[in-house]
Formats: sequence, C-alpha cells, structure tokens
Amino acid sequence: MEGMSESENVSTMPEWEQRFRAPRVSLPDWAEDAPDRSLFVSNATGTYELYAWDRSNGRQRQVTDRPNGTTDGVLTPDGEAIWWFSDTDGDEFGVWMRQPFGGGEDEPAAPGLAPSYPAGLAIGRDGSAVIGRSTDEDGTTIHLVPAPGSGEAVEIYRHRESAGVGDLSHDGTLIALEHTEHGDAMHSALRVVRPDGSTVAELDDTEGGTKELGLAVLGFAPVAGDPRLLVGHQRRGRWEPMIWDPVAGTETALPVDLPGDVGAEWYPDGSALLIEHSFEARSELWRYEPGAAEPVRVETPAGTVSGATARPDGTVEYLWSSAAQPPVVRSTSGAVVLDPPGAKAPASVAVEDAWVVGPGGRIHALVQKPAGDGPFPTVFEIHGGPTWHDSDAFASGPAAWVDHGFAVVRVNYRGSTGYGRAWTDALKHRVGLIELEDIAAVRDWSVKSGLADPQRLVLAGGSWGGYLTLLGLGTQPDAWALGLAAVPVADYVTAYHDEMEALKAMDRTLLGGTPEEVPERFEASSPLTYVDAVRAPVYISAGVNDPRCPIRQVENYVDRLAARGAVHEVYRYDAGHGSLVVEERIKQVRLELEFTLKHLGGGDVLGA
Repeated sequence: MEGMSESENVSTMPEWEQRFRAPRVSLPDWAEDAPDRSLFVSNATGTYELYAWDRSNGRQRQVTDRPNGTTDGVLTPDGEAIWWFSDTDGDEFGVWMRQPFGGGEDEPAAPGLAPSYPAGLAIGRDGSAVIGRSTDEDGTTIHLVPAPGSGEAVEIYRHRESAGVGDLSHDGTLIALEHTEHGDAMHSALRVVRPDGSTVAELDDTEGGTKELGLAVLGFAPVAGDPRLLVGHQRRGRWEPMIWDPVAGTETALPVDLPGDVGAEWYPDGSALLIEHSFEARSELWRYEPGAAEPVRVETPAGTVSGATARPDGTVEYLWSSAAQPPVVRSTSGAVVLDPPGAKAPASVAVEDAWVVGPGGRIHALVQKPAGDGPFPTVFEIHGGPTWHDSDAFASGPAAWVDHGFAVVRVNYRGSTGYGRAWTDALKHRVGLIELEDIAAVRDWSVKSGLADPQRLVLAGGSWGGYLTLLGLGTQPDAWALGLAAVPVADYVTAYHDEMEALKAMDRTLLGGTPEEVPERFEASSPLTYVDAVRAPVYISAGVNDPRCPIRQVENYVDRLAARGAVHEVYRYDAGHGSLVVEERIKQVRLELEFTLKHLGGGDVLGA
C-alpha cells in the first residue's frame, strides 16, 4: 500500500474494507453555555479519537492521539475545557485528564484521585466536578472535586455494590446518583444528595431489592433554580420517562403512550422533552411539552436514530443510519450537520424482519441476504450485552459477510432490550441457555424456510455474543458447522474472579450469587463445562488487556481445546474489549473470513 494515494487505495479495496475505512463521526456533543463549541469522535486518522469543533468559525482539531484510541470525553458547561478518560491500552482503568478547548497541554483533572474504572462524571458551572470511581478494593466511591486550585477532592459516597454519578443540577446544589445497594445490579435505585453527601431524597422502585423495577437518571432540568429530574422507570413493563422533583417530593407521569422503550432528554430551555422511542429494532423521535395531551412526531427517515440532541434554536440533530445506508448526522432543518471528508462507505442490503415462535414468546430476528436464491451459508451474528439489541442500523461486519455470499441472521433473544422489561429480565439463573433456546428456534426457522444451508451454519459474536457462541458450540454441537468468538466469556468462574467489579455485581444478579454460592449455576452456564463436546472448528480472538472478558479465562478454554487436538485458531491482540484502530478491526474481520472460507469453502477473501 505504500506509495499509493489514499484515493487509489480506497478505489482498489474490496467494498467490505471500504466500509470500515470510510470516515465516520459521532453525534456532536455541545457545551451547555457555549453551544457553538462541540466535541465528537471520528476515525479520520484510522483510529477513533476525540475532536473539538468550533461551529462559529468551522475549525476542527484533534484533541487526543493515542495508539489504541480514545472515545470517552466531556465538555465543560462553559466550553472552555475538554475532559477525557485516559486508560492504558484499552484496559478501562485510568484517570480523567483535562485539556483547553483551543488546544494545549493535558493535565490531570483530579490529581488527588488514584486510577480506577469510571463510574460516571458530572461537571459543574463553577469548575467543580462529581467523579464516580470503581475499584476491586473499594467498590464504588464518588468524589466532589472542587474547581482547580480550590482544594482537594472529598469523598461523598461509598458502597461495595455498583453505583454511579447520574447528573448535577444546573446550580450545582443537587447530585443525582444511581445505585444498587439492594444487590440487584440490573435494576438501579436513585438518590439525590447535596454536595456534602447528605441525602435530599430517595426513589427505589425495587423496594429494597424485592421487585425487579429499575430507575435511570435522564438529567436535571437545564434551568437555574429548577430541581426537577427527568427519570426513566419500568413501572408499566417498559422503559419510559417521568419527572421527579426530589425537593418537593412529587412525581409527574407523562402521557407518552408508545410501544417499546422510551427515553428522553430536555430541550435546552427546559420547555419540552425530546423523546427517543425504540421499538422492534427501529427508532424515532418525538417532542413533548409538559402539560400537553400527547407528543408530536419529529420526522426522521425509517431506520435507527442512535443519538439525538435538541439545539438552542429548537432544531434537533441526530445520528441516523439503516442496514442499507451508512450513518450521517442530520438536522431537522434539512441540513447534514457534520460531513467528514473522504470516500463514503458503500451501501449494503436492507434487513428483512423475521418473527419466530420460541419457547419464551415471539422472537424478532433481522435477516440480510446476498443476491441469488437460497439456501445460503448463513452467519448467526449474535449481539453482546446481553442487555442490548440489534437494530436496523448500518454495520460493517454483517455487510462483509453478505459481500461474501453469506446470509446474516441477528437474533434479539430473551435478554435483549426494546421488547419490554419481561423479555429483558427473562434470562436470570439459566444464563446463556435461555438465549440459546431462542437462537435455536430461529436457526430451525432459517433452515425450514429455505434461507440457510443446514450444513454451513456459522455461530458468531463478540463479548456476550462470543460467550453464547462458545456455549452454543458445546451445548448444540450438531447444529453448527463453525464458530467465531470475539472477546468471549469462556470460563465463567475464572472470568468472574478476574473481571472488573461492576461486572461481578452483574453476574451475581444474573446467576443469583457468586461461584462459591451457586456453583451449579456457574457450571451449567460456563462454556468450559462443555468444551470437550465441541466438534466444529472454532476461531477465538481476545484482547490481552480486556477487563470485561479477561484473557486468563480464555486461555483456560483454549488449553482444553488444544489438549484434545480440536480444530481451532486463536488471535490475541494488544488492546482491551475490542479495538478502536481501524486497521486492527479490518485484520480481525479478514482473519474470521479466511478461517470460515478455509473450513466451509467459498471465494477469495481479498478479492470479494
């Protein structure tokens, strides 16, 4: 590639590589009191990094430049500084740094605080900040950090269970926290405290952990002297917003009667709410003015809105894509807000919806097919989370498989979001096994419908999807011709002991205790238990600095494969839970394609 121009390089690359290399930008965040100052993430240099954008003059500059990339950053309300999280090679353990908006030296934003996993951040208008930290030794601690030069950080909260900073009120007198002191890491309670840590009000729909009803902080009203807090709740079986005044002790329900999950944020003047509605793998926007009978639709194209923000002039900016069309930052004014230079990503094929009757109810799957008639070799690309869902959004990975003649099926199994609380909460205790029942039902449908070739079925996924891949290869050994597992849980017991503290809490919630307390559940849900039954060739990739699916437990699984001469390949890379480097992502997809085509047969990887 050396000696060729960038345009020549791109024009001669296969389309699947072009999609990964195409310049992308995130939805720009903007400073509350300086709305012309924005912050966004882009892969323009080949690595995802933070960029500052001064809208008043159009100037953009790269804020961070690290070998393994940077994506976590926040603007101060006055727009004068950027806070960004500095970890080591993707291990997610580090400190917040601060840099002037216009450029300059980085400095520790809270020099008195030791490195930790992040647990939320809120920055005040007086230069102070509330920083959440998580460590294996201390659990969660939350600290009030005064303005630079005004004193040392003060701890205002501590608990062994997971918690985090939700938001800071406009005047800095109220701090909203999410916590799971009741022991259910999937359903948070809320506490509003003063800067000294004293409690103003509590809101706990779990009733001390006896009910599986969660709450989430969506944000304080953006108006001086207004203590109202926008809150997400699950009281009617799905996520939807309400307004809580922790000072007056009042709750205001909102007449937003939409199916699926509903989130919201304030318009900048506090006069209305921007509603984000997710239902059956698509999303849309609405505007609601408190006191109105119902919300009003904000027109967006069919597909997925993966982020939206209301601007001071009343327009809404949003990041939109569909499975067929690559992402773009649009405005309700009709303009494209931020259009990165360079060749655009080639389009892919649209998704088709499949509804399959499963053991726990109707299962929604998204299907993409190559040209021609089936049955096709088919990749079941399983999403992570597990509390996440696949949507009608642009994804370079599935598009690469379609380019190579594979159908791609993505299953929103029980545990997925967007289909109601009962669907999300269903996987407890029989963790992994329930999801695989749903995947098996869709697999059977795909064969009977003529879509999938039963002799060339690939089970694939990353993170929780990688975990389900390894578990599926062992518990359903006759069903899959090949497996591709990225950053997986492979040995659940060792993973529990090595992972970050917040994930330990989640595993205790999912499985009902620790490996010592419920060993039979960990054994039943661990891929290592079934490794000797795996017959399909298996490819595993893992980040050596991964705090979520640590490397030691992957090595334990690989050792068992190697001990009996099972067909497998392992790729280890120097990053954490995935990579922010474009070339590394392309390398990993190429290795998966080569492994699959080698064992199942197919065309030329590089020429496709």
